[in-house]
Amino acid sequence: MVSGNVSRPTNVHLTSYNMNLVLRWNSPKGADSNLVYTTQYKTSVTNYIEGCVNISTLECDFTRLSTSVHPSIIEYGKYTGRVRAQLGSESSDWVESDHITLDKDTIIGSPNISLISAGATIEVSITDPVFAVSALRNVYIFASYNITYWKDSQKEKAKYISNIQQNRVVLHDLDPWTKYCAQVQINTETNPNPSKPSRTVCEITTSEEPSPWVAALVTFVFMAMAVALVVVAVVYRKSIFHFLCPKDALPQHFKEYLLAPPNSTIYLAMRNSHPPEEIYHQVSIIADNTTVEEGGPLEAAKTTCSKQREITAGER
Repeated sequence: MVSGNVSRPTNVHLTSYNMNLVLRWNSPKGADSNLVYTTQYKTSVTNYIEGCVNISTLECDFTRLSTSVHPSIIEYGKYTGRVRAQLGSESSDWVESDHITLDKDTIIGSPNISLISAGATIEVSITDPVFAVSALRNVYIFASYNITYWKDSQKEKAKYISNIQQNRVVLHDLDPWTKYCAQVQINTETNPNPSKPSRTVCEITTSEEPSPWVAALVTFVFMAMAVALVVVAVVYRKSIFHFLCPKDALPQHFKEYLLAPPNSTIYLAMRNSHPPEEIYHQVSIIADNTTVEEGGPLEAAKTTCSKQREITAGER
């Protein structure tokens, strides 16, 4: 591709809104309608990386590029971009932008707010703007809100609440049945510029909060009802018991059947049975006339048999 034969883009600059990273430029004077552009970007520690290629628009959002091909944009990175124009096989020289640091130079968008009236107070609910990279509370840990509120048509008498970190704030000491308006901005310690202000939202307060005697009256009514229920339960406890646990009488023939002694043949046979009679046979031992020495084997066998007979007789 031949370089330098096409006029260069002008007013090349990087911008960031809610942590995105966009390179913008103007087309050269007398630009051909077929002119296309190619962009690149780099960090303070990397070389140029290819961004949008052969586009006809006058901007390229680097945070929308596929992260599978391009490295992710880092919220604390320092970036520079460049662009060149192309017409067929010819192109212009690269034109480089200034550099920006995302967390310090990004423009923080407007927070969203809603107002909820509760008697003579108004609750302000704040939602942070959505970031293209990370989230506001992750990038700016010590971010705070500045709340401005005033009576409708009296903004010159506005009141301020500063350095609030909670996203729900209740405005007190308001006049009942009065329309109030509010607006919120975000401040950070890192970014020198506050966010864009939120849109103005208005809400009307209602009556003052109920007097203490109203709450006391409601409490007394509930206690009186509870005592009345306890008294009714004590006075009519028998009726309530019989209603909840009715006493049903069994028919007479059921009672007679349940109280009658069992007449099962198996039961009668088991009740009248006797222990079975033991069956045994008498054993006799006959010794021959052979002389047996005292303490010999035959005498020991005779003694053993005698003891066995005694044991058998004892078991009988």
